[in-house]
Amino acid sequence: MLQTLGKWLWWERLWLPANVSWSDLTDSEDRVYAKASHLYAALPCALCMLLVRYAFERYLATPLADIWEIRDKVHFTAEPNPLLEKYFSSQADVRSLCKKTSWPEKRIQVWFRRRRNQERPGLRKRFCEASWRCVFYVLAFVYGVLALYDSMLPCQYWYYTLEMGFYVSLLLSLSFDVRRKDFKEQVIHHTATLTLLSFSWISNYIRIGTLVMAVHDCSDILLEGAKVFNYAKWHQTANAMFVVFTVLFMATRLIIFPFWLIHCTLVYPLEDYAPFFGYYFFNVMLSVLQMLHIYWAFLISRMLYKFIFRKQPFRPRGPRLLSASHLGQLQHRTESNPSQEDWFQNLNCALRLGRLYLAGISQPHAQAQVPSPSER
Repeated sequence: MLQTLGKWLWWERLWLPANVSWSDLTDSEDRVYAKASHLYAALPCALCMLLVRYAFERYLATPLADIWEIRDKVHFTAEPNPLLEKYFSSQADVRSLCKKTSWPEKRIQVWFRRRRNQERPGLRKRFCEASWRCVFYVLAFVYGVLALYDSMLPCQYWYYTLEMGFYVSLLLSLSFDVRRKDFKEQVIHHTATLTLLSFSWISNYIRIGTLVMAVHDCSDILLEGAKVFNYAKWHQTANAMFVVFTVLFMATRLIIFPFWLIHCTLVYPLEDYAPFFGYYFFNVMLSVLQMLHIYWAFLISRMLYKFIFRKQPFRPRGPRLLSASHLGQLQHRTESNPSQEDWFQNLNCALRLGRLYLAGISQPHAQAQVPSPSER
């Protein structure tokens, strides 16, 4: 059974053109070809990546977070309740839980909200993850550029192994990493990337595979770097990096990738070989990546639009008698959508600003602008 499955899996017509066989890819004294067995090192490399990441986050990223004073937000702790803990994962009907716990509906909603806040990852964890990815993308991009200049197979082999090990480690760490909004798209992207890397290595499409990885890594450096500086509250640096990232992402993922790389894989192979299954499979997987690029480009464009056109400076309509600190507090309160736990502080801030506003209206210089009946 296994032998039959292996024959079907490594059938020459699936991987190679009609006039090429596996015997043509046998090593000789002058030339060495890529083999599927070379990719077995990706799994041990992924495990090593997890260990290196753990050491990096603990001994480099965490002290750096302390230097930049990156602190986790303090959340209210939900009081222990075994019955609500049982229904927390399923988020059962609140009304039915009111009867079981004898709690009012509002109290149960507050408990669920506080319990969810306890599960949310802290700012330091996000900072450590982003800094690890940023450092890896920088090193991988530099090594990828060197691999493109080097035509020797060992250099490209280690580049493939490191990239595959990194993406395998990302898949293995999905359960304890920060869950992103595009979680499903990330899983599809990592799976498609691993499939493309494996197929391009086995089919000896190594140069185009190296180009695809280098094009992807160059823009990811700026994305993760912008996250790092945003968590460190270097907002101007983060905003500048995000704008540059947007331009680079559009250039590499929407122009270079489809019109140069995919064009090469679609047109040039047909000049030498007839279409075969591997040709269609490789280009379909590249098209899947391109669809994800279009989806992410839409999200990035929407974020850039909000950043440029909607984040305007706060301009009050009343008399200009409030201090800059009070205006900053009011702007922060109106933009941040606070939770119910700090409503009392927000109310105090609003009342204080209201008193200052009324005091400004009653000032003599404010009334002096109105002419008296005799002056009229």
